[in-house]
Amino acid sequence: MGMLSSASCKLGFMLPVLVLAACNKPAPAPAGNANAAAQTDSNAEILAGRQLVLDHDCGGCHGGGTDPDAKGYLAGVTTPIQEFQIGACTFANPKAKPCFTTRPRNLTPDNETGLGRFTERQIFNALRFGLRPETTPDVDISGTTPGQGNFPETPHYLAPPMPWPGWRHMTDQQLKAIAAYLKRGLKPAVNKVAESEGPPDFWASAYTLEQIGPYPARPFPAASERRP
Repeated sequence: MGMLSSASCKLGFMLPVLVLAACNKPAPAPAGNANAAAQTDSNAEILAGRQLVLDHDCGGCHGGGTDPDAKGYLAGVTTPIQEFQIGACTFANPKAKPCFTTRPRNLTPDNETGLGRFTERQIFNALRFGLRPETTPDVDISGTTPGQGNFPETPHYLAPPMPWPGWRHMTDQQLKAIAAYLKRGLKPAVNKVAESEGPPDFWASAYTLEQIGPYPARPFPAASERRP
């Protein structure tokens, strides 16, 4: 009996403690708070992407300049003056061959004429690897050499003068922010831009390692650099 009483006393002492601990346990955060935090993060990413797009004057080629209020902002070519002549042709010798007309595309999220049908990862891959989203699967690309890893064996690159060889050196966070802005921060604009012309190799000969250098860039100091 003594043992039973002792156990009962101990149990009786523990129950209030357990109840008190349960009462003091923090309540889980309401789902609304988590959603609000996620929305705040999304807005911050979009605003970061917007700033990068403005800083790099994407609208200088794709329309609207650096004014998001402008008509046709990032909606692509609307007049021939926005087109580019790439190749041997020049103002002095416009009929020289080869000569290709390239046209900045509609970057707004319109499903039919813009980027709306592509994922943010496909847009990221276009900026990092120069791969046209129309012909690139929605996957994380491994490697930069054609045919190695899951990098396309016959890549279809973005047409010049899109400066993706420079953009690829931005951080993942920066490129993802740009993709987020283009997909979620712009109003869709209906503007069908004609396909750019190009060589049969889809510019592969223009974007070799010898032409544009490696990614990532070689460590500092490279051949043309020096330590201070």
